[in-house]
Amino acid sequence: MSQEAAYIFSPEQLQYKFHNEHPFNQHRLSITNDLLMKLGALSPETILPARKATIDELLLIHDEDYVQAVIGAAEGQSRSSYRTTFGIGTEDTPVFPHMHDAAAWLVGGTLAAVDYVFDNGYKHALNLGGGLHHGFRGKASGFCIYNDSSIAIEYIRKKYDARVLYVDTDAHHGDGVQWAFYNDPDVCTLSFHESGRFLFPGTGHVNERGHGDGYGYSFNIPFEAFTEDESWLVAYKAAMREVTEYFKPDIILTQNGADAHYYDPLTHLCGTINIFHEIPKLAHELAHEFCDGKWIAVGGGGYDIWRVVPRAWSLIWLEMSEQKEALKQSIPKVWLDNWQEEAPVQLPPEWYDPKGLYPMIPRKKEIEKKNERTLLKALKPIYDHQKKVKS
Repeated sequence: MSQEAAYIFSPEQLQYKFHNEHPFNQHRLSITNDLLMKLGALSPETILPARKATIDELLLIHDEDYVQAVIGAAEGQSRSSYRTTFGIGTEDTPVFPHMHDAAAWLVGGTLAAVDYVFDNGYKHALNLGGGLHHGFRGKASGFCIYNDSSIAIEYIRKKYDARVLYVDTDAHHGDGVQWAFYNDPDVCTLSFHESGRFLFPGTGHVNERGHGDGYGYSFNIPFEAFTEDESWLVAYKAAMREVTEYFKPDIILTQNGADAHYYDPLTHLCGTINIFHEIPKLAHELAHEFCDGKWIAVGGGGYDIWRVVPRAWSLIWLEMSEQKEALKQSIPKVWLDNWQEEAPVQLPPEWYDPKGLYPMIPRKKEIEKKNERTLLKALKPIYDHQKKVKS
């Protein structure tokens, strides 16, 4: 196993739990860890611990009154402002006991990943407990209390003075991270997501390009509903390379939501597991090409925790740790036997989805054409810059 990659997890990350019926279910971390262990790609001794983020670290991004409101709600206080002002106690982001501590452990996992890469000699680091990209400076949103990616980016900027490319492949727009750095020319955000015309949070349009000194460093690829693998991957591969070559980052941070899959209950995209094979492959390649290998990956959305998330997230680690040979075998029978009784659906026995996973999409060509136009619009500032340089 390559020692260049750090896998970060602590049991405290499982405490981020709103209630039993809530779609955000961190049980997926346990299921994924077990798949990797049954595969022989991970062992308890090789897992590196997360840590709990400090208040000062949370304040790198979040407002102090907001952090204090989260702490108060976690301790059982009840104020109307928690819901109306701070977004805590809503249907999406309800209050749960110890929510501050649980959220701080998710942030601390991503900060640990940063330090493992910059201080401990690792090229890559993975914190699947992170990726809560909807959290704002003063408000919870979309299942996200603290925004670990935003905090980690600001931590990198202040502690290591590095330029960060943030790439978000969650089906929901990475709004919290985009807005946090919308004016910053040293942070470039690139988000691939289902169009905000159809899906929360309703942002991530092509014309959201940054502001002030940050203009030209925000890129969005909003896909049409029912987009399939081929169209998704054409845009991903083109935009990833173009934006990385244009921005020339010191480190790449990828958010790996697994909800662009057809099975996901909260989105309308028609991806298969194929795209999750390709996402980390290109991120890995570009990190070595432009960033001396520096690549941090976090989790994110993903609400089919049985058929999709364990495979999609395992693929990140297998790519990152250079253990892709493991994909030549089927999903381990011992893992299937271990979880099938608990799972409400039939677990997939293979790494790839079977053909005919979903009915034919009637507007396929129209969707692909719209996505092509979106890609060209999104990359227009880069093409204009290239023309200007050549002239």
